[in-house]
Amino acid sequence: MDYIRDRKRTFSFSLHDSRIVQIEIDENRLSLKMDRISQYVESEEKWYPGIIEFTKIDKEECDIMVFNTPYGFEGVKSFSGKEMSFEEFKKQYPNAEFEIVTEGYCGYDTTFQGYIWQEGSDPLFGIMRIWNMGDMIYRI
Repeated sequence: MDYIRDRKRTFSFSLHDSRIVQIEIDENRLSLKMDRISQYVESEEKWYPGIIEFTKIDKEECDIMVFNTPYGFEGVKSFSGKEMSFEEFKKQYPNAEFEIVTEGYCGYDTTFQGYIWQEGSDPLFGIMRIWNMGDMIYRI
């Protein structure tokens, strides 16, 4: 089933603790395959595998920032990292999963913060920024 996120209303789905396991992007659309999407119904939490699709994206305004460690992590007061396009991210981290810890929605801007997991490596901290003027569709 498809559910379209209304930017002006409370939404019963959450991506907290979900992992993005696959990214597909073209000039107008971004599709994120999720290991699970949670839904809160009558005080009960349910989990579904699914896809989040963003329509009418501005590809030039979508990026992922990858940091060596989160700010303040284990006493570290600084960090370093880089900003990259979704295509660059897929090339550099081909089998990585992006675990969403924090999700933010402000107008046409969506931000996911969390950890980038790649087998054989320590997790990295990342921020995914998505700019879309179309719909955000939850496919479960």
